[in-house]
Amino acid sequence: MKLNRPYSLLEISTLLSCEFVGEENHIVAGINEIHMVEIGDIVFVDHPKYYEKALQSAATTIIIDKIVPCPPGKALLIMDQPFDGFNFLTNYFSPIEEPKEDNQAFIHPSAIIYPNVYIGNKVKIGKNCRIYSGVSLMDKTEIGENVIIGANTVIGHNAFYYKKKAASYERMHTCGFVKIASDVEIGALCTIDAGVTGVTTIGKGTKIDNQVHIGHDTKVGENCLFAAGVGIAGCATIMNNVILWGQVGCASNIVVGEAAVVLAQSGIAKSLEGGKTYFGSPCAEAKEKFREMVALRQLPKFMNDL
Repeated sequence: MKLNRPYSLLEISTLLSCEFVGEENHIVAGINEIHMVEIGDIVFVDHPKYYEKALQSAATTIIIDKIVPCPPGKALLIMDQPFDGFNFLTNYFSPIEEPKEDNQAFIHPSAIIYPNVYIGNKVKIGKNCRIYSGVSLMDKTEIGENVIIGANTVIGHNAFYYKKKAASYERMHTCGFVKIASDVEIGALCTIDAGVTGVTTIGKGTKIDNQVHIGHDTKVGENCLFAAGVGIAGCATIMNNVILWGQVGCASNIVVGEAAVVLAQSGIAKSLEGGKTYFGSPCAEAKEKFREMVALRQLPKFMNDL
């Protein structure tokens, strides 16, 4: 998320009522979680295991719970609870907006919007789209041209991202959105979550069946095909021309290579090379998995022969 203007380190530290390490006129231009950071962004870190990752990321300002050596050109904001500081800033710069009569949405005159569709603030809908009854398009959702969205689908709901506290979980404030390119078709009862601070994207020409879930900040490429029941966790990258058959589950922070095919009910636990067919849970190349299944069928005979 980019800020409405550049802020100085001193201004941000004043908002957070915290100490800082660095030049007081050091520039802060955006706020992003670690998977999305760019130069000028703030990120937070609250565990020594991840200090180095945050300090060496593209982020130039780090909210951290301990004073550590600060890399050149960067700055630190020192807080006991960095997550709380990060959440304060995202809420401050991008607060939840209540539904408005003048919601600044743009709907192309050629788009067909069925009854009982909810359209949030600053939504954009391109020409020749067809949005069926019961669809919810949450704030800032962007939809290209010739897009079809089936009944009761929800686009842009809050990211499923929580911090474990002593007696509960606290949700990270969602200030990202969803961007759907042209010629995409999305079935009924699907859910596509907004990015936490960035954008969840669906590439041009991708076709999505009913009851598919796509998590926050996931990038889906062009001309992909997802069958019913597919579930993709947050921050995954699905390259172009990937096929995921029914009930495939995909872990977070992985890459599925271009033109990979994953057969039904498989579980993707780690990144997959493109151009191959996969099966099983955890999945591997289908031919290998089928050989394993044949071998397993021989086990009863093998045991009886002992």
